[in-house]
Amino acid sequence: MPLTAWRYAAPAFGLTLVLTASSAGAAEPRLIFTKTFPGSQPAYVWIAVDHAGALEFKEAPDDDQPVKAVLLQPDTSRLFELAEQLSYFKTPIESGLKVANMGKKVFRYEPDGGAPSEATFNYSAIPAAQELLDLFEKISSTEQAWIDLDRTVHFDKLGVNDALAEVESLWVHKEMMAPQQFLPLLRRITKQEAFMHLARERAARLADAFEAQPSQAGAGTRETESKPR
Repeated sequence: MPLTAWRYAAPAFGLTLVLTASSAGAAEPRLIFTKTFPGSQPAYVWIAVDHAGALEFKEAPDDDQPVKAVLLQPDTSRLFELAEQLSYFKTPIESGLKVANMGKKVFRYEPDGGAPSEATFNYSAIPAAQELLDLFEKISSTEQAWIDLDRTVHFDKLGVNDALAEVESLWVHKEMMAPQQFLPLLRRITKQEAFMHLARERAARLADAFEAQPSQAGAGTRETESKPR
């Protein structure tokens, strides 16, 4: 079962997302990345990012409640710059080299008008494609870390410190996108004595580091409330 299938099973807490980047009724151009790799964890990833930075992430094709966040504008701009360098995936990007199977990956561009375009590949030798893949993989790792932290906060308080260690590892190795999305969970851990002292100290340290980062108003921020899945 994908992690996203049960992360809101507990009543009364859930998640309300503050998304300031998207305007109601206005369709934004968006990029979509999918990766299908049976046997890996997760075996399926779907990420959508629109031109305003609104992000959706899910680990199953039929997940109707994806994780949502907001990327910072510089990161969003870079994603779309790379897509433009790749002609919005209107030309093949697969290298054709005989390499190991690394999963079926698809880059897709959906403009605000006109037909979408996409490119499917296992491995690409094009630098822009490699950088774009790396950014999407960082988004995936970040959202998986958020899902795990959210799960432990609600259902496994003894596991919170290990989940925080993964968040910290992503941060230290500069593999995290939109760290501000973690702040509501980190503040909750810091304030509640039900969590281990070590976990509360680590959460406070991470919150201080994330709050010190430049951010746009509301970007990547989540407010805690429960939403049954």
